[in-house]
Amino acid sequence: MSYLPSKTLPYRIELYRQLKRKRTAIAYLFVVSLPVLVAIAVKFGPSGNSGGPTRLGSGTTDLIGLATIGASNFTVTMLYFATPFLLVTVIALFNGDTVASEASWSTLRYLLASPVPRARLLIQKVKVSLSLSALAVLIMPISSWIVGAIAFGTKSLQSPLGATFPNLVAVSRIAIITLYIGVSLTFIAGLAFYLSVRTDAPLGAVGVAVAISILLSILDTITALGDLRAWLPVHYSFSWFDALATSIDYSVMIRGGSYCFMVGVVFYALAINRFAHKDITS
Repeated sequence: MSYLPSKTLPYRIELYRQLKRKRTAIAYLFVVSLPVLVAIAVKFGPSGNSGGPTRLGSGTTDLIGLATIGASNFTVTMLYFATPFLLVTVIALFNGDTVASEASWSTLRYLLASPVPRARLLIQKVKVSLSLSALAVLIMPISSWIVGAIAFGTKSLQSPLGATFPNLVAVSRIAIITLYIGVSLTFIAGLAFYLSVRTDAPLGAVGVAVAISILLSILDTITALGDLRAWLPVHYSFSWFDALATSIDYSVMIRGGSYCFMVGVVFYALAINRFAHKDITS
């Protein structure tokens, strides 16, 4: 049988390899644990606001104050909590670890010697890392809704923008929010993957990607930067709030999502170009 480059390193094989790794199970466990821990803390923790910052489920009209009304409100609040750090870290882990770990284990050159073409190796890893990332983003609202339903019931979604949505509409709004979050985090996925190609240290690639995201978030809070903040991908992290209005204005979400997606694609292209000319020594 003749050699076919397109048959090397099938997607299902690479996906199976990554799913078997402990870091994958631990990452998903962290995603599921957030709503569980928050629900336990709210149900069994001390009550009362004591004049301090808004308490989760305190009944105020902001997102956090409405969190314990029902499963839908709890889910939206968990997405708010998870977006800036937990999901960023998990996605950076799946994308920043994928190539660098092979290099650190000295298995990368053996994969290429199989022989797996460099471009195909990278594309297959991109497909698998994005699949794992999409699953992590999807698990967050699903697990949050289940936990919220058990702990707080299934009442209608009350938006901090003044709207109330029945459960069917609420689920559709949560789906829109989840889709936007997944697209907006493409930039951190591309950045982490590019760093994974640049280094043989998996934790270095993941750590730098998360650190850059945190740095950009800090810069985004500096109002003195003015319109320059619109060039920061993290500036659009919470544009999904528009999905909680009675009538959705998609303009900001489309602009933010497409910008983050394009930044991610640029980083993936840089990674492929870098890997094509990289001297594989490990």
